[in-house]
Amino acid sequence: MRLRALLETEALGLRLLGGEDELDRTVRGVMTTDLRDPSRYLSGGELVLTGLAWRREPEDSERFVRILTAAGVAGLAAGEAEIASTPDDLIEACARHRLPLFSVNEDVSFASVTEHVVRQVSSERAGDLAAVVDRHRRLMTGGPAGGGPEVVLDLLGSDLDLRAWVLSPTGRQIAGSSLADAGAALPAQVGAALAGEHLAASRSGRRGPHRVTAGGGTYSLFPVRSSGRAASARDVRETVLSDWLLAVEADAGEWPEERLDLLHGVTQLIAVERDRRDAARTVRRRLAQEVLELVQAGAAPAEIAARLRVAAPVLLPGLGTAPHWQVVVARVEWADGEIPGGPVAQSLLEEVLVDPDASGPEPSDRIAVAHTGDEAVALVPLPSVAAAPGESSAGLDADALLATVREPLTRGLADDGRVTFGVSAAVHSAEGLRGALEEARHARRVAAARPGPVCAAGHQELASHVLLLPFVPDDVRRAFTARLLDPLRDYDRRHRAELIPTLEAFLESDGSWTRCATRLHLHVNTLRYRVGRIEQLTGRDLSRLEDKLDFFLALRMS
Repeated sequence: MRLRALLETEALGLRLLGGEDELDRTVRGVMTTDLRDPSRYLSGGELVLTGLAWRREPEDSERFVRILTAAGVAGLAAGEAEIASTPDDLIEACARHRLPLFSVNEDVSFASVTEHVVRQVSSERAGDLAAVVDRHRRLMTGGPAGGGPEVVLDLLGSDLDLRAWVLSPTGRQIAGSSLADAGAALPAQVGAALAGEHLAASRSGRRGPHRVTAGGGTYSLFPVRSSGRAASARDVRETVLSDWLLAVEADAGEWPEERLDLLHGVTQLIAVERDRRDAARTVRRRLAQEVLELVQAGAAPAEIAARLRVAAPVLLPGLGTAPHWQVVVARVEWADGEIPGGPVAQSLLEEVLVDPDASGPEPSDRIAVAHTGDEAVALVPLPSVAAAPGESSAGLDADALLATVREPLTRGLADDGRVTFGVSAAVHSAEGLRGALEEARHARRVAAARPGPVCAAGHQELASHVLLLPFVPDDVRRAFTARLLDPLRDYDRRHRAELIPTLEAFLESDGSWTRCATRLHLHVNTLRYRVGRIEQLTGRDLSRLEDKLDFFLALRMS
């Protein structure tokens, strides 16, 4: 389609501010952005929609327009919702670079312009997408004809014979076409690998699609950029840990331009659905924020319980009994400290804290996440289950959570980011919620004391030495472990004697000579010789509880 056709569509509320001689330019797509430099996401031919949040001084207009011109965009449209009128410096910059400039009436949303452009471009490039747009509009009304992104993916499967999936930033499958479901399901490890490659490519600034080989197959990864979130983002790190991706089992490098255009149009339709889901989270976020504020303010349990009774039907519709609750705390930190971590952690938790056994099209609706400062707090409801005396109801496990997210998130954090999680035990009353919050925060601090870009700790670790060791000062840790273990390491290095492995096995066998010898495949006399050498080199006695404890702690801190 051409720019002239957009200007002639009254429902779009576009007004031409400059570039009348360039209205025959072809529009191949649409992008909403307020990034100061959006070039990494532009491939040419787009109508760029902007709220002008990137403009801090008049000189910014020349730089922004120069970047768009170099990328070959078709035109620029500035929204009037936040400004009285389009700045003169932007109009003059567009005139100098012969870039058509429009203003968008404040009564018209960018989503409406996006949908219109996608519908028109897609129908010209591939007539089969016209049906997708119509079905997608019905989907967005929330009526029975809906079905989420699967509606779009089904057409890719039936008409183009493409197996495709929408994945979360950690590789969790959000949607898949019926063709994909009919064949082999996308294995979890493949999804995680694809998500990791997508995050790494996003951090490096490479443009999609990205060709990836995983699990013996070849996939092309297309970013799904939410227009609502991208419009307010200033830095890719604000959204990279929560952006979706479209994975297509094919090598897009061999595709003609028309098919690439079609897939980019599909990602824009999926992005509209993502925006709808984000908007639906507003109520849950508000509920979580209210509960968090009450808990932190030391409100009466009855007041907190009343708020939880309001939250339970929203998070677990149809549940007849009051659920148990768990609290998960997350913190995202960037090396330069310029990106607020709270909103990033909030969006991340909303993506990763999804019960894989939850039924229904919206399992993420069952989580409420608030944020304060650089920290995000998730309120996770658990259906009440019968538990044995002294046991809590089953729920999220820190180790399982870490195993799911560590590989892909590490790629997205690159060398300048870190995320830590803390998971509380399940509680069944408002009285226990404040303790659960403190428990989750303590667990997160334990995780933060560990090395690595992605760490998690659970409530189980708060009742053992694991809670204490991370907070021992580094110089004390080094001195303590060096005094006990360095003589053994030196001896092992010179004589290949394996005293350190012998010490570990001896302690893990509770000092049993027979069990330890069996474990190491040694004669008991050989074991006694090695233990004697350990005692001689360190001046300690492994028959004494105090010395055993010192060795145990030294090994854990080393």
